Amino acid sequence: MDHIDRASVDLDALFRPERVAVIGASDAEGRPTTLNWRRVAAWAARVGAEAVPVHPRREVIDGVPAYRSIEDVPGRVDVAIVLIGDVDSVLPGIAAKGVGFVVLFAAGYAETGAAGAQRQAELVRSLRAAGVRALGPNTNLNLFEEFRTDLPGRPIALITQSGHQGRPVFQGQELGIRFSHWAPTGNEADLNAADFVDYFAHEEDTGAIALYLEGFADGTAFRRAARVAARRGVPLVAVKVGRTELGRSWAMSHTGHLAGADDVASAVMRQYGIARVDGLDELLDTAALFARAGDPPHAGVCVYAISGGTSAHMADLLGSAGLDLPELSPETVAQLREWIPDYLRVSNPVDNGGHPVGDWRGRRILETILADPAVGILVVPITGAFPPMSDTLVADLVAVAETTDKPICVVWGSPSGTEDAYRRVLLGSRLPVFRTFGNCVAAIRALADHLEFRERAHELPVIPDPPRMPAAGRQLTELDAKTLLAEHGVPVSRDALCADADEVARAIERHDGPVVLKAVVDGLAHKSDLGLVRLGISEAAEGRAVVADFERILADLPGRELAGVLVSEQVHGGVEMVVGIAPDPVFGPTVMLGVGGVAVELYRDVSFRVPPFDRPEVHRMIAELTGSALLTGFRGSPPVDLEPLVDVVMAVQRLAADGVVTELDINPLIVLPDRVVAVDALASIPDSHENAGAVA
Repeated sequence: MDHIDRASVDLDALFRPERVAVIGASDAEGRPTTLNWRRVAAWAARVGAEAVPVHPRREVIDGVPAYRSIEDVPGRVDVAIVLIGDVDSVLPGIAAKGVGFVVLFAAGYAETGAAGAQRQAELVRSLRAAGVRALGPNTNLNLFEEFRTDLPGRPIALITQSGHQGRPVFQGQELGIRFSHWAPTGNEADLNAADFVDYFAHEEDTGAIALYLEGFADGTAFRRAARVAARRGVPLVAVKVGRTELGRSWAMSHTGHLAGADDVASAVMRQYGIARVDGLDELLDTAALFARAGDPPHAGVCVYAISGGTSAHMADLLGSAGLDLPELSPETVAQLREWIPDYLRVSNPVDNGGHPVGDWRGRRILETILADPAVGILVVPITGAFPPMSDTLVADLVAVAETTDKPICVVWGSPSGTEDAYRRVLLGSRLPVFRTFGNCVAAIRALADHLEFRERAHELPVIPDPPRMPAAGRQLTELDAKTLLAEHGVPVSRDALCADADEVARAIERHDGPVVLKAVVDGLAHKSDLGLVRLGISEAAEGRAVVADFERILADLPGRELAGVLVSEQVHGGVEMVVGIAPDPVFGPTVMLGVGGVAVELYRDVSFRVPPFDRPEVHRMIAELTGSALLTGFRGSPPVDLEPLVDVVMAVQRLAADGVVTELDINPLIVLPDRVVAVDALASIPDSHENAGAVA
């Protein structure tokens, strides 16, 4: 099903309820439940909702009539907030009342282990059976924050699986950055990040969606939601923890998520145009740029500063990030020369020397730069406060920004940040403002990537339900794996399976060149490390000697016997690549492409994608590889035709998507100037696969 036309879950009543019941409300001073009740009551007063306290022994709380149970609350209840730890005691009443949404504050569920996960699953089953949708458990009340409506620009919608980690991002309101929603998803037992991405992407005013993720409750649902956002032009920026084994283990203990392989998570984000950042400060700065940048014509960057050192530093960082700093037109340069001395550079970066900032020339310079067609984004680094000159520059920047659709990114480098030009003028404007060069460069890099991605976002294919991943598969022999690959369009080497040394000798004599001999041993995958693969064999006598060597080696390996010898053609030249399928526990079957050979695990020059994807996406996978230069011509080697390689990746994608193969490793896949050949392959298939008999 394509989710582009509507949100998968209607969350209107959660974010815009008419009546909210707070179970466990209190007005006893010093109690957390009192603080939370008053927080919700204050929020309700601001937005025109009704907050109703529920307490089994109190008739009035903070002057508001209280009810003994939620069933006693008159009329419809849109949202019930459960502040008490004994959640099970109030679930029947919530279900009987027909509440739309319940917010579960309590912890002690999936984040505590298997028993807690079972309790959580039972809780969700009972609520869903009654038509109640749950936020949490192990969440908080960040959804009921005060969202300022006096700030300029389009807002950021915030989704965090940790409420505390979202706090410094949401506090961007203090810097003039507007937020519309905050969804603290907690354990995501029911509603998860994907539901909120889908919903926020359908909100007409959303400028960007910022996410703090510890894992993915449903990898397919997340991809579908990301596709919705991409096709609706809503940028996503994410911090995703779990890059290291420690990070993954902490994510599991904190929210009960299965974090999944980080390289696959990164690939999914690239595939769906999500800007992945590392820090919460980057999350805020990048999302703010997206929300404020509007729709720049392109990503050509011009740097404008009052110092040659400042402009050179910023230009160096932007260039190192792969951003384009185009030369300004001769007409623009000539115009700038009327106001800037000849000894200063004005072709990009533009160095004005300082003095023109202090008078009418400052604004004319800005207008002239922005009028140049080569400029899509203007970066103005202000490394230190120097009033009144910096005050005049800031005033000109704010004024000129109102006349252009091109974003003007300002870096205010003063360490104190207490200056009026920063606090009162810049932060009160629509300008994207940064405190560090690094965050500015990273945000512009993300914006440039988004501008490129949005041109193809409409081509993202519909995401089907993933194939069922079996608990285990049956490993095929190399010959059977190659037979299966050949049946599905992957070119493979010419091979012959021989039972003994005599058959090996005859097979060698039939070949018109050297061959490779490989021992066939049940259950033994990687044989080269044991000396069970020999290259360059061209004589029958050599073949007999190799078979004898194989038998001697295996005699020292208990339980291992020589089941045969595979005689394979030896392919000369070309580039060794690897193509494979790995079962990711979050996103399902995942396709890998990389530079192959025996050192593939050492160099890890690989790229991943999750089906479905198209041929241009495969070309992007190739371009991501450091070793892609080997394919396009390196140090005099001829470039190869990439299309046969793309054909193989697309064929492997079909094997993954159809569930034909559970795991696959084609290594090496030899890429020659005009063709490709799979010379080695390992594969596992589901035990129930219909081809199992054919390849047994």
